[in-house]
Amino acid sequence: MTSTILRSTAAAIAIAFVGALALATPSMATMMNFKASLSGKSEVPTNATAGTGSVIASYDTDSKKLTWKGSYSGLTGPATAAHFHGPAPEGKNAGVMVPISPNGPSFEGSATLNDAQAKALMDGDMYVNIHTATNKGGEIRGQLMK
Repeated sequence: MTSTILRSTAAAIAIAFVGALALATPSMATMMNFKASLSGKSEVPTNATAGTGSVIASYDTDSKKLTWKGSYSGLTGPATAAHFHGPAPEGKNAGVMVPISPNGPSFEGSATLNDAQAKALMDGDMYVNIHTATNKGGEIRGQLMK
């Protein structure tokens, strides 16, 4: 009888240990990389600006943190604003999702996305645009792609 109790106790301890180990194992976040090439041709409506730019971004699926770096050149004047917009595919416009500080000609930043913003990013429905006084609606734009 004592050996049966000992075996039952040992089995219960082993199960508890395996359960605790499973809960203690950290989840592995996935880092996703994105990029966008910005031009006036990608704006809606398109414009004939000679400006160009690029943005690279990484997204941590666990913390939902989006981190970005970008640059631009050849704009008609100083950048007055910059944003991540969505949800919208190429050729369509959408509202501002995340503001960017265009401390020109390069910029960087980060933000924690909400579920709708994360979905737009992962679905390819988020774009970046940079505004100037001449092109208030946006001078250059590019879709964030994996």
